[in-house]
Amino acid sequence: MGKSRAGKKVVVSIAALCAAYGAHAGRPLVIDDADPAERGWVEFEAGVAYVGDTGSEHWDFPFGLTYGLVRNLEVGLSFGGYIAEAAHHESGIGDLVVGAKWRFLESSPMGARHALAPSVKLPTADEKDGLGSGETDYDLAWLVSWALGDKAGIHYNLGYTFVGGADNVIHYGLAFDYQLVEPIQWVAELFAANEVTEVWDPAVACNSGFRWFATDDLTLDVAVGTKIRGDAPDFTATAGLTWAFGTDR
Repeated sequence: MGKSRAGKKVVVSIAALCAAYGAHAGRPLVIDDADPAERGWVEFEAGVAYVGDTGSEHWDFPFGLTYGLVRNLEVGLSFGGYIAEAAHHESGIGDLVVGAKWRFLESSPMGARHALAPSVKLPTADEKDGLGSGETDYDLAWLVSWALGDKAGIHYNLGYTFVGGADNVIHYGLAFDYQLVEPIQWVAELFAANEVTEVWDPAVACNSGFRWFATDDLTLDVAVGTKIRGDAPDFTATAGLTWAFGTDR
């Protein structure tokens, strides 16, 4: 049981604070929307994240690049650094994640947009220092987004991770965004993860923050989060930016 619970904590901690580790997540949330990058445009994400838990804490420095390959399809990769503050100080690079997002339905009869987001985590982190599992993981997520008028949106994710060398993981959650004023958007989410062998014992956490659309191409973000139950981290915080550039609009 101890090994199983430790695995869940790693999954939820990474999901909660290192959204940019995933090649298709919208900062500062774990839950992603169903909208890929526009064709011909690059989105660069970077940030810093803090995870505080009983007896340990660590800092992450994720960044990612996403490219709108064709209409309704993006590809991307993400990477990052890691510093742990505990009994044994450790630092190093994180795992490399390569992924894509394909919006296969722009408008369903109920008005929702649907996408599939496959990704592969490659074991580039140092397993000996405890910075990674040393295994290759595969993930597939279903993303759904609804517009609520001109100012608000709801986003739902359901995913399954094929974990190398351990139990597979189901992850899911719901996010909400609302345009408070012209440049400021409030965002909030509730998400969970559990190993398939412990379907009735999920780790659940929440996260809330703001996006500031500083210019048409630059967005700044901040968010904080906490656990609700299970082996999610006690406290999380993140700040970062998303910069979009390209030739096609």
